[in-house]
Amino acid sequence: MSQALHRARAGIGRSAGLSLVAVSGGADSLALAIAAGTLPGEFGAVIVDHQLQEGSAQAAEAAAGQCRALGLDPVLVLSVETGADEASARAARYGAFEQAAAETGAVRILLAHTRDDQAEQVLLGLLRGSGTRSLAGMPKVRGMYQRPLLELTRQDTEEICRRAGVEYWEDPSNLDTGYRRNLIRHRVLPFLREELGEHLPQALARTAGLAAADADALDGWAQREWQEHGTNIKALRRLPGAVASRVLRLAAVNAGAKNVGLERTAALCRLAGIGAPPSKSAGPVQLDGKISAYRAAPVIVFTTTGITRTD
Repeated sequence: MSQALHRARAGIGRSAGLSLVAVSGGADSLALAIAAGTLPGEFGAVIVDHQLQEGSAQAAEAAAGQCRALGLDPVLVLSVETGADEASARAARYGAFEQAAAETGAVRILLAHTRDDQAEQVLLGLLRGSGTRSLAGMPKVRGMYQRPLLELTRQDTEEICRRAGVEYWEDPSNLDTGYRRNLIRHRVLPFLREELGEHLPQALARTAGLAAADADALDGWAQREWQEHGTNIKALRRLPGAVASRVLRLAAVNAGAKNVGLERTAALCRLAGIGAPPSKSAGPVQLDGKISAYRAAPVIVFTTTGITRTD
């Protein structure tokens, strides 16, 4: 057994119930399917056809056949309607995963992201000018989603496929550098590796791990403060800005707000006088989800249709 396959198997671990491998037909996901097929326990697969390229249905069925040959069962092929942009394709894909889990009773979905994907994710976070959580990249576990291959490289997954005699498919859309992730994958990262060293993806992945630990600690602190003091303005002002902003974002999300990004979080902080004198206006600050926030001493109040929340 190759070192790469051994590490993939160790990453998957034991399956306490049905696990579904998310398979696209590419090297990464087929390597994950190969590893799962060598382990005891219940392993199936879910293939999502985004219907964005000619022949996508045939590619999905071919991947399904490979999964069945590897001993995975059940194997589901789900077609989705989506736009061509990355965000809508991702939303449709995860919607299909949720459907597959509900239909089969799966306890987890295994995703085939590798260390290279993690490095790309960190660079995307840097380009967005995002905070610690974004730089933390993709977590190994989030709810029922698990990523067993984050310690492996794309070269490792290709080796697993070659040794198993499994041919993998290269999605043509993965070569389109009109997508920012593909631009980073095919142009930016190769340039940086050539100029700065082959260790760069590993260093970026290590940065993601450190950022994740920091973000988890700050999120935990904010959770405790929110539970104890809610949005009390005096309590918020005693906190470091990184924690106070998280408390406000947590309160906004709990009230029903969506997409509370950097700009809206900064507006909430100005409202509470965190990091600067409070804004002269007591609000409201408008948030997605038909939520408004305003200052009503001693707290920041979140309102929606007919409901007021101060916690």
